Amino acid sequence: MTQQDMLDVVIVGGGLVGGLTALLLAKGGVQATVLDAAPILDAEKTLAVANPRVLALSQATIHLLKTVNVWEKIARQMPYTGMQVWNKNGYGEINFGQASENFPTAEQSLGSMVEPSLLNLAIQQEMLEQLQDYRTQVKVVRVEQGVGYWIIKLADGTELKTKLVIGADGANSFVRDQAFIDLDVLDYQQAGLTCAIRTTQPHQYVARQIFHPTGPLAFLPMASLKPEQAEHWISIVWTLPDDYAEEYARLDDADFCELLTRESHHMLGKIVEATPRAQFPLKARAAQRYVKDGLALIGDAAHVIHPLAGQGVNIGCLDAAILCDVLLKDKQRGVWAHEQTLKRYEHQRKGQNDAMMHSMSMIGFVETAEIFPLVWARNFGLKQVENMPFLKDQFIAQANGLATLKSTQYAI
Repeated sequence: MTQQDMLDVVIVGGGLVGGLTALLLAKGGVQATVLDAAPILDAEKTLAVANPRVLALSQATIHLLKTVNVWEKIARQMPYTGMQVWNKNGYGEINFGQASENFPTAEQSLGSMVEPSLLNLAIQQEMLEQLQDYRTQVKVVRVEQGVGYWIIKLADGTELKTKLVIGADGANSFVRDQAFIDLDVLDYQQAGLTCAIRTTQPHQYVARQIFHPTGPLAFLPMASLKPEQAEHWISIVWTLPDDYAEEYARLDDADFCELLTRESHHMLGKIVEATPRAQFPLKARAAQRYVKDGLALIGDAAHVIHPLAGQGVNIGCLDAAILCDVLLKDKQRGVWAHEQTLKRYEHQRKGQNDAMMHSMSMIGFVETAEIFPLVWARNFGLKQVENMPFLKDQFIAQANGLATLKSTQYAI
């Protein structure tokens, strides 16, 4: 094997986190080979369909997407200026930011809701422009470790050798399995029920979440294909026990709209329209390690948290930023993918991500518990936080992700 045969880095997975990683590396002068199982999206067809599920992108994620020229390629997005959280059977609530009567400016926004399909389209378009070796509809059949390098075998017989493999291939990561990295799984015995709904009252650019004994119900403002209805469309994520999710998914549209109107306390008036519902199982997953010699896991390949705070995609993007930052800083010193470099990435991300995962699990338990001491503590806690601007500022700072970027080359 000659030195010319050796690739610097192969990224398995070309979604948001893998694509962002490749583009950040390219901006730093390193060309990655990206192996993506998905096909190239048809732009016209993708733009013509509104995805009923949205991703809540933090300020840090938006900043990173702007850094790699992806943000301006996203055709539709819905900024939000406020968040409201309360418990159905309690008396406390927390409000962050404020409602807006007009389409917010970037400075007013806490973040933005984006359809995954439109985000993937924008990432693909930029990778096609910036990357020299971006392969789609590729199936990886084997990943094995050599001496000082990794061998990646594809279904078409191609064999790649690389100094660094980055696994960005999702919750059921093939790279993670091939590297024999164990996974801790917490099955919530719950499902997320999702769809898009239209309400009689405008959302005023506020994301809302109400906690029920069965689980949280989130109302997330979303963009609309019809400008005149732009402030009336909501993407919902309803966390429910598996049997409830099955039952609600089978309801006809009229009965489901009536149920959702009642269970949301008419907070946006009546729900008059709903798209077909989809379900996904809720399980927390945590890789026991993020790195091996010459290999790193990022995004859902490394961790999957409860969708309670909508932070899963954002912590994946922070993984990408921290990994690229340590790799590119060491490359300036003539070092590439050194064991200590990768361990520095793991040290910066794993503890923080594990803490986020466990805190989301705990909040979910406390907010749905019906034990009197927990109910009292929950209500008291919500009221106290609402009356303490400093604590609310700390929550916002944690959610926007900017503090994690502070010591990196991507700091604002």
